[in-house]
Amino acid sequence: MKTVISLVLAFMATVSAQANSQTSITQGETVVKPFKIAIDEEAIIDLKRRLASTRLPDQLDGVSWEYGTDLSTLTNLIDYWREDFDWRAQEALLNRFDQVLVDVEGNEIHTIHHRSENANAIPLMLVHGWPGSIAEFHKIIGPLTDPEAHGGSSVDSYHVIAPSLPGFGFSQAPTEPGMNPEKIALLLAGLMQNLGYERYAIAGGDWGAVINSHHANHFPERLIGLHSNMILAGPPEDKTQREQVTASEAALRESRGNYMRGELAYQQIQGTKPQSLGYALNDSPAGLAAWILEKFHGWTDMPQGAEGNLDDYFSKDELLTNISIYWFTESITSSMRIYYENRAVPQTKPTTYIDVPTGVALFPAEIYITPRAWAEAAYDIRHWAALEQGGHFAALEQPDTYLSELNTFFRLLR
Repeated sequence: MKTVISLVLAFMATVSAQANSQTSITQGETVVKPFKIAIDEEAIIDLKRRLASTRLPDQLDGVSWEYGTDLSTLTNLIDYWREDFDWRAQEALLNRFDQVLVDVEGNEIHTIHHRSENANAIPLMLVHGWPGSIAEFHKIIGPLTDPEAHGGSSVDSYHVIAPSLPGFGFSQAPTEPGMNPEKIALLLAGLMQNLGYERYAIAGGDWGAVINSHHANHFPERLIGLHSNMILAGPPEDKTQREQVTASEAALRESRGNYMRGELAYQQIQGTKPQSLGYALNDSPAGLAAWILEKFHGWTDMPQGAEGNLDDYFSKDELLTNISIYWFTESITSSMRIYYENRAVPQTKPTTYIDVPTGVALFPAEIYITPRAWAEAAYDIRHWAALEQGGHFAALEQPDTYLSELNTFFRLLR
């Protein structure tokens, strides 16, 4: 069985402690500090100034997204960002959730740490990917921590821990090479320990799914369960298992593989020369928006090209809140380096099998499709759902479905 890190490399090649405390809590060498998002007004003024002086390129006649981010879509978003977007309102929405800064081995990690009042709640860590952020989870944190207030059952209660990955958003950026997904997994395990959790559940997609697989590989005894909306596994060594791919799985896998062949430029750039790209994206909010917007358009379950309208799936406020987090924290360059580190830094603990109860939500527009038989050869699969609609940013695009999948799986383990 291939190691998790080799699976990720193959994937890139083929698809190319309490949050309510008002004072710092010290536990030995651990410091947990309360945190609120508070962007300086000067930064907001500077953003609007830069947006007002944007110099946009031309676009060929008769095309939309074929060559990259569509000019008219980006122009409309920039106009809204400059004239109508209210960062303070979005900041307040995120600040509804308790947040802390936690020192883990000298790395200051920001995390939402929003606890349920239900004594039987499961601690659940939600791990985002790139180009996502904690803002991806804003629709589901309330229903997870207080399900009864959102029409659900108290049985489905969780304490939510949603960290900003190192180098992403409000977490400290690494200053030395080597912060690959496996090392991030070790830091997030330390984060949970420093917050006082000995047993907990984890969930996520994109890099979050990769990081969580490393987490489960190193600390299976700590985990109640692992949920993934982008499960990764290569072909099993056993020929019988390898060939147990259904016709529908094969068709979807081929379709997504063909589509993703035209979507891999970002992986090659970020995996080889992220610093060069970072200069442009860190200096130009329009460039940053174009780079991130392309992924939301390309990885959402929607008609592509001129027929696809992002406004039908995400509000401009949702898109711009995520983009603004990268802008205000100047974290786009440090976030992209995960692709380089993943290629450059070898995995330290080989993986043959993830012996943790695992649930899978397979959204049809995911960027990588793993057949169930392959996943079962690599993980202890307890729940598998092949869903009818949805894409890569599941918690934001299909929050009700994603929430239902989390609850369905974790009910099996309560």
